[in-house]
Amino acid sequence: MEGVRDNQLMGYGLVVGLAGTGDRQQSVFSAQSVTNLLERMGLTVSPTAIQVKNTAAVMVTATLPPFSQAGSRIDVTVAAMGDAPSLQGGVLLMSGLKGPDGQVYAVAQGPLVLGGFLAGSGGNTRSVNHPTVGRIPNGAIIERGAPSVNLTSHLRLQLQRGDFATAARITEALNKKFGAVAHAENSALVTVSLPPEYAAKTTEFVAELERLTVETDTEAVIVVNERTGTIVMGKDVQISPVAIMQGNLNVEIQTTEAVSQPNPLSAGKTTVTQQTDVAVKQEASRSVLLKQGATVEELVRALNAIGSSPRDIISILQNLKDAGALDAELRAI
Repeated sequence: MEGVRDNQLMGYGLVVGLAGTGDRQQSVFSAQSVTNLLERMGLTVSPTAIQVKNTAAVMVTATLPPFSQAGSRIDVTVAAMGDAPSLQGGVLLMSGLKGPDGQVYAVAQGPLVLGGFLAGSGGNTRSVNHPTVGRIPNGAIIERGAPSVNLTSHLRLQLQRGDFATAARITEALNKKFGAVAHAENSALVTVSLPPEYAAKTTEFVAELERLTVETDTEAVIVVNERTGTIVMGKDVQISPVAIMQGNLNVEIQTTEAVSQPNPLSAGKTTVTQQTDVAVKQEASRSVLLKQGATVEELVRALNAIGSSPRDIISILQNLKDAGALDAELRAI
């Protein structure tokens, strides 16, 4: 629904209580942040006169759901931005989370939960997972309502993936259920007017709208990754009748070095000579014959049976697309 969306929040804060795994002296902003914090509490300390080994400067991020109300809680993610090796055991001090408009929408505070740890000292350390990023479940209290759209008598539905057939089916389902209330603006937007019986019950109408089932129009797509040899495809991608022949030509060049020694008491010199051997080997061609109605799944199974590698299959799929025998979109990543 247009306007019903999440909002990203971000803030800067300090994590304290670290067992010597905080920022080092090189992170100047950590010491400056501690100084500013103490100054607000009535203590004046120079940034160069303090050690911040138990404190780390962090960035705090969160997602504000639509229609969030003041007093609700959301999860926050805390990530070190200095050179602290670990945030294990730390507690985030009160940090304001701002939106793109610069307004504070939530305040975060609390102990961190990490999915990893750092143990050891000196050069003998052991790290498991990622100890510089943690979460605080329900760690932020919403102070300001989310900037969400007000539900009016006209709603606009946005398709996650624009498609004319899917937009037409959504319009047909809505009009069949509620009367002539929907109109497809384009492939990614459907405008809906509230029926008279739901004029004062917009939320109830949206609830009824969400219960409708619409079959989406999905296109056949094959995704290949030549760097890793990965192929992801649908089961029923059709292939036109085609014959495939594949054979490998291997050329092997070997260079060996031989040492030529002169005769004893002669004026000759020891020399190194190179001998090059060239061998050519061509494997017998391997063929696959596909009949009418064959799918990519059957093709891959047949190519695997004759010993084709994933990269051979990717090359064959690309050639099939160029030949017009592949009824699918081929995407290379």
